[in-house]
Amino acid sequence: MIQDFETFKAELSLSKEEICRELYQENTDKIRIKKETTATRNLARIIDSTLRLANSKGFHAMTLRDLCSDSGLSMGGLYAYIRNKDDLIHLIQSHGFKLTRRTVLQYIADIRDPVEKLSQAIRAHVFLSELIRPWFYFSYMEAKSLPPVEKQNAVATEREIETIFCNIISEGIEQGVFRQINARLLSSLIKAMMQDWYLKRRKYREQGVSVEDFANQIRDLLQAYLLPVASGKLAVSHKATSSAT
Repeated sequence: MIQDFETFKAELSLSKEEICRELYQENTDKIRIKKETTATRNLARIIDSTLRLANSKGFHAMTLRDLCSDSGLSMGGLYAYIRNKDDLIHLIQSHGFKLTRRTVLQYIADIRDPVEKLSQAIRAHVFLSELIRPWFYFSYMEAKSLPPVEKQNAVATEREIETIFCNIISEGIEQGVFRQINARLLSSLIKAMMQDWYLKRRKYREQGVSVEDFANQIRDLLQAYLLPVASGKLAVSHKATSSAT
């Protein structure tokens, strides 16, 4: 269960390393480095540098020489991991997809209460988008120009995340905790609200809104909408419980 943003941040660093290790293991046919620890470390450098450059000058304007300069790898060293920019996009997108899916599912895995499960899913997604904002921004802005396979994967992943929220809401409706609404439509609206955090950060920075403030506001808004008016005691109870976390 997510206690606060700083704790989440510390836990995520381990997940990012594990994802890079998985990427190496899945791409040993392309990556010519045999030592796993070295490959894992350099994959993280390549991914971080790519996102930094893509968000400052644009992915298509970025060259592999730019990437070498920013990451500290030689051209030969870089070619030991990727053959071209299509390989690079695959690494970037695979890393982000895996991390997003794993993070959200990890924090809701053992929760039965749909109110708390929805709260944790929101906090996991919003907190993650704060920590790896360059990837979320990159994935959204570059979606139209991605290779066909990567574009399909991006659409599928977005729908998968929406489905996680849809399933939580549907569970709450079936249990009589949430009122009857269009769960699929609401899950799409939730995704759109969460996107606003990483696409329009300046707006919230000027308002002095922290990442915890933003996640909590979405949570409270959804609870006020989903919990039946007739169960006012339930709403108060859940709000008090959520405020304590």
